[in-house]
Amino acid sequence: MTHYIFTKLLGWKLEGAFDPAIKKSVIIVVPHTSWHDFYLGVLIRSIIKIPIDFIGKKELFRWPFGAYFRWMGGTPIDRSEGQNKVEAIAQIFAEKEEFRLSLAPEGTRKKVLNWKTGFYYIALAAEVPIIPVSFDYERKVVKIGQAFYPTGDYEKDSRLLQLFFKGVKGKADL
Repeated sequence: MTHYIFTKLLGWKLEGAFDPAIKKSVIIVVPHTSWHDFYLGVLIRSIIKIPIDFIGKKELFRWPFGAYFRWMGGTPIDRSEGQNKVEAIAQIFAEKEEFRLSLAPEGTRKKVLNWKTGFYYIALAAEVPIIPVSFDYERKVVKIGQAFYPTGDYEKDSRLLQLFFKGVKGKADL
């Protein structure tokens, strides 16, 4: 049913696949310019049948919605000042057998010229690959890329990762 909704009713296609042998990764979804990305992501997760996780401020995980967010793959994080978020998220990776963290490197739904770097340093600290995923609203294609292992050279690696998203149009770009 989910596949039918995604492909037939909404008219989207899915290209590529996640390697199920990779149990831990940072998934970067670009561009993230619309709230529509959320339900598309939920549909994709249901179609591919591989758990995709997210983090959220700990306040989201209180009653009455906490159980729902956990069921959806959420893990709470303390975002108060003085916390090293990269280390805290790397610790989540260390504690779980399987954790595929989905993030938007733009850090917002607005169009930005530069990505925030947190996703990269989380992947380095957790020693996991980065998997690029694009939501191309112009072509109505969600494309899953190959695992990319960061080298520690952010500038070089960022340029290579951004090539995957060349020509992709977010909802706000249309």
